[in-house]
Amino acid sequence: MRGEVTLGTFFAYQWYLWGVIWPVRMMGWLLSIMRQALAAIPRILEILDAPITIADAPDAIPLPQVRGEIRFEDVWFAFPDEPDRMVLKGLNLVIEPGQTVAILGGTGSGKSSVINLIPRFQDVVRGRVLIDGHDVRQVRLADLRRHIGIVPQETFLFSATVRENIAFGRPDASQEEIERVARLAQAHDFIMELPQGYDTRVGERGIGLSGGQKQRIALARALLMDPAILILDEAMSSVDTETEYEIQKALEQVMATRTSVVIAQRLSTIKTADKVVVLKDGRVIEEGTHAELLARGGEYTRLYNLQFRLQEEGLTEREQVTAG
Repeated sequence: MRGEVTLGTFFAYQWYLWGVIWPVRMMGWLLSIMRQALAAIPRILEILDAPITIADAPDAIPLPQVRGEIRFEDVWFAFPDEPDRMVLKGLNLVIEPGQTVAILGGTGSGKSSVINLIPRFQDVVRGRVLIDGHDVRQVRLADLRRHIGIVPQETFLFSATVRENIAFGRPDASQEEIERVARLAQAHDFIMELPQGYDTRVGERGIGLSGGQKQRIALARALLMDPAILILDEAMSSVDTETEYEIQKALEQVMATRTSVVIAQRLSTIKTADKVVVLKDGRVIEEGTHAELLARGGEYTRLYNLQFRLQEEGLTEREQVTAG
């Protein structure tokens, strides 16, 4: 009553006050999380309720080993929401084991559909896609996709460390293996410049990376799987010329031991390919090496004059500088 508070009373008061404040703060945090969850629930349910259109056949066979031969036999394809609009029309194509094939063509020619049919992201309407003589619809999906590495044009990084992003398909990979593929993808040097190196968190809740850096991490992720078939969907579209040159040198070693299918936007990729395939209106209209197709003066020559002549001049200048 004299306006005095003992030390014990003061600490007791603080203790009780904290006992009230902490639950209130936790309740506010939980309400915030619940609001975020409620906003996400419709999208999650939409995914969970989506019908499964690509699944294992009842008699699906295992695919333990893959040499890497790919065959398209009279393949017709249309997207499910536009069944009357054929994207591929009787496409025939053979890719030999260990061969590097560059695919190019104009918008709507069917390039992306071709590479999406290999890992069976979509199913053909008619015809067959064969891996080592096996129809992809008759083999186990998990086996099929385990042998295929894909670097998409739009790279997605998880909100995790660089190490975890590279090792996503092989979480048991050693640091030595992770660094080896990062060096192959020309990613090791910039990773080591990050605040915590391979332990730096990237993605939605981490630091931002450039498009080229993301693509190099995605390339390292694909290489860590050591796939028999490597698919590159314009994988160097976001890298500068110098980085492209370094990655191209590394890829020449990587592609030499596996089947590689590349949707090409860079002349350096096309010139080093074993075979160039030109698509138009869902069909193969030309195939051969860069030099052979230029000599024919057909659609490839037209595309070359439109898209690649300036790149050719740049490559020549760079080769002269390197030689000097």
